[in-house]
Amino acid sequence: MNNKKLWRSMPLALAVAFSNSAMAGISLYDQDGTTFSVDGHFNAFYTYQDSEDKVAKTTAKTSRVRMGFLPNYIGFNVAKQVDGLTVGGRSSFWVSINDSNQDGDNTKTDSMIDVRQFYATVDGDFGQVLFGKDFGLYARSNIFGDELLMGVGFAPKTTANTTFGNITTGYPYANPTAQITYRTPVMSGFQVAVGVLDPNTTGGTSDDTNSARFETEATYNADYDGVTVKAWLGGAIGDSATAGVDANGISYGARVGVAGFALSASGFNQEGISSVFASNTLVNSAESDGYLIQGSYAFNANRVVLSYGQTEDTAAGSSVTTQNSLTGAALFHKINDNLSLVAEYTVHKTDNGTIDTTQTDTMALGATLSW
Repeated sequence: MNNKKLWRSMPLALAVAFSNSAMAGISLYDQDGTTFSVDGHFNAFYTYQDSEDKVAKTTAKTSRVRMGFLPNYIGFNVAKQVDGLTVGGRSSFWVSINDSNQDGDNTKTDSMIDVRQFYATVDGDFGQVLFGKDFGLYARSNIFGDELLMGVGFAPKTTANTTFGNITTGYPYANPTAQITYRTPVMSGFQVAVGVLDPNTTGGTSDDTNSARFETEATYNADYDGVTVKAWLGGAIGDSATAGVDANGISYGARVGVAGFALSASGFNQEGISSVFASNTLVNSAESDGYLIQGSYAFNANRVVLSYGQTEDTAAGSSVTTQNSLTGAALFHKINDNLSLVAEYTVHKTDNGTIDTTQTDTMALGATLSW
């Protein structure tokens, strides 16, 4: 994997766990069936890294002040009751605090305002229709359910934007894409989402695809006398007509929580889809799969997380499998409902199929503020 190229191309990451509808946030207007609210998230971390290239036998120590896995963002939500329907929409704007590290930026003040979401929704007894730009369905719950979502995770030392969380070490990124998506009503805890998305072929042009990208996700949520259960199953299909690649993938996972303890496990298996960007159809039939296992315990104002994830990539026609893994532990301490302190330690390793080639140990200390 070309890490340097990957870090530069990585877009701003994804939101706090909002999914189908607007977050509650702070209500600015609520009259005559019309509501308008705003929500946001701010964070910064001090990170210290000890990196080792085991092939070149070199080491490097790096200190940074940077964003974590989530960027800083502000979001606006609107909804209105009209003729038995609820019509609404969401727009969210994402900002980098590490603009001074942007390559080729002579001004050093480009905060990279990036619109991750810009969509409308229509809700009724039939369910919901969403049209516009939003996060993809495939592997969506894998990443939204990451216990390190509010932390740092995999932190490439040279990236000018967000860190990676467990992208490339447990799941691909369900990056925002133009889409039309239908969600059923929730029935006994079950809900199904089906969407048609704008195809994206890595390394190709717009005529590389002769069909749209189709994605789906089924979720189940329940509470059995204090035992909470969430499970999901997702899928994606697409193609690259010029390269003759039929892309397909499956994602899955479950989380069980009781008395402050939670255990979650998720995974994916795919062919012809990027192990970094879940929306990208490759121009070859490369295969990848991965999983993420996490345990957490919440007590008083604290939450402790233990995490292990890995992704394996096999190039088309190759028998060699490379592996990226991340082992981590974190402590989240709530000062109040909005402000939290975070301490995290992770170890990232890369294996070329024969030996470990790199290892990066990262210590992170930071704060997050959300509303």
